Amino acid sequence: MTTSRPNINRQIVLASRPDGAPNESNFRLAEAPVPEPGEGEALVRARYLSLDPYMRGRMRDAKSYAPPVALGEVMTGGVVGEVVRSNDDALAPGDLVAGMLGWQDYAVAKAKHLRKVGDVEPASLALGVLGMPGLTAYFGLLDICAPKEGETVVVSAAAGAVGAVVGQIAKIKGCRAVGIAGSDAKVDYLVNELGFDAAINYKTAKNMTHALDECCPKGIDVYFDNVGGPITDAVIMRINERARLAICGQISQYNNAVPEMGPRNLFVMVTKRARIEGFLIFDYAARYAEGLTQLGEWVTNGQIKYREDIVDGLENAPRAFIGLLEGENFGKRLIRF
Repeated sequence: MTTSRPNINRQIVLASRPDGAPNESNFRLAEAPVPEPGEGEALVRARYLSLDPYMRGRMRDAKSYAPPVALGEVMTGGVVGEVVRSNDDALAPGDLVAGMLGWQDYAVAKAKHLRKVGDVEPASLALGVLGMPGLTAYFGLLDICAPKEGETVVVSAAAGAVGAVVGQIAKIKGCRAVGIAGSDAKVDYLVNELGFDAAINYKTAKNMTHALDECCPKGIDVYFDNVGGPITDAVIMRINERARLAICGQISQYNNAVPEMGPRNLFVMVTKRARIEGFLIFDYAARYAEGLTQLGEWVTNGQIKYREDIVDGLENAPRAFIGLLEGENFGKRLIRF
């Protein structure tokens, strides 16, 4: 493992844009001087980097809700790190903070754009259940889907950082939680450790329609979609009247050079008078404190459990990110510096 050196800031930059699935040649390890903080800014040394599916979209030169990463630019990403120097009274050296600081050892940011992690232990939770993934699950499920006691909630990519929290919140709210994941080990984890009522290994299920019917005998009232594609097609055919579908991600489509045709069964949304809504977690920025407080209580009292998938070394971030897109992660994937 390569370690950081004094006065050198290692960075992973975008070397080229992927054509289909990304590979390690799309990234480059670069070196630059450690930056100096200006007025109102702080210099932060990274401890953990969050790897998330949305980063694949930032590698594409296309209009979206956020600008793409430019060629030669540091890859975007959430970081938990330690303040080294500060030119703002709100932060002091030694403070642990979270912010969008990118794939690099050091970064400078406005103090007002950094969130103090406080006494969160381990600090990496500020990038997982007590960070963007947890907030995404909290607001996406509770605000958009509004699950009611006794309803059936299905979530895809259920063993991932967002999906695992969605299912556990569904259980807290008195719902039947059904997860869809990509291995028997993940299915076992969802049911026997996280308390899901049932789970499906989509890679070995002979027929997703039959598998969903077995796990959801009363149909599906809520679907939290992280993957899109054929799995979502199958779920839509099983929804109940007035079902609610939250579209959080479409990871099965991110590497496609040409979008797949589908879903082709949206007339079901008409006959079932169902609602489908996409969302971005930034829509709820004014309510982050609410979500973090409640999530923190659930973690503390054991109602929400979590799993981290940690890879050591910034230089290993490209390979770890590619693996994330391939579904190899088990829990929240992080780079530890």
